[in-house]
Amino acid sequence: MTCDPWTEKLDAYLDGELAEADARALVEHLRACPACTAEMLNRVQLKRAVHSAGRRFTPDPAFRARIEKNVSTHRPASVRRLWVAALAGCMFLIAAFLIVALQSSQQRAASPLLSELADLHVATLASANPVDVVSTDRHTVKPWFEGKIPFTFDLPELLDSPFTLVGGKVSYLHQSPGAELIFRIRQHQISVFIVQERGLGKMRAEGAANSFNVRSWTKNGLRYFVIGDVAAPDLDKLSDLLKSAG
Repeated sequence: MTCDPWTEKLDAYLDGELAEADARALVEHLRACPACTAEMLNRVQLKRAVHSAGRRFTPDPAFRARIEKNVSTHRPASVRRLWVAALAGCMFLIAAFLIVALQSSQQRAASPLLSELADLHVATLASANPVDVVSTDRHTVKPWFEGKIPFTFDLPELLDSPFTLVGGKVSYLHQSPGAELIFRIRQHQISVFIVQERGLGKMRAEGAANSFNVRSWTKNGLRYFVIGDVAAPDLDKLSDLLKSAG
């Protein structure tokens, strides 16, 4: 079976432009296809590298002024009048286009943190080694983070619950070090990110990204994010267990 139809959908999936049904089908395919999961991981890493590189340089007003001066030309008055008339005639169309574009992109642009959470979760799903400490015992996983992140946290007792702790690793959310914990319910994996509240400022992440739902709250100066493609009641149940821990 060729993977071309699936790889063609990877970029749309990462940009949040894939239909929900197609996104869920792609996630199911990734679980069974090492080649596609590796390609997904490569694209997530490339996307994050481009995003980081794009923030390394911001042109100052003087630089922009020099560029505009170099590319500008002196047009005759009649040509300028023609351009003005053409632009005036297009104003309505441009305004309508901007309104439609704004509406279509508003949800994606509203929360860069939500997109970052989805990227990290997908990278974990696609990784051959999703966790650095592998254990179902919370008393093994929690101490492993000591000295690796600048805070501590509590994990819930999962006995008599449908969730299983898979393990954890150090992750960076918005350049803030934190813990990423992996829980399994049935055949689904859920990522739980824990970072210091002060490292994120006023950034929020609520709602859904691609086919993933997200829950978030603050406790004892720490921000918790729970993300996965499970049903909302499952996500709420795990969130309640985490909130009651300790």
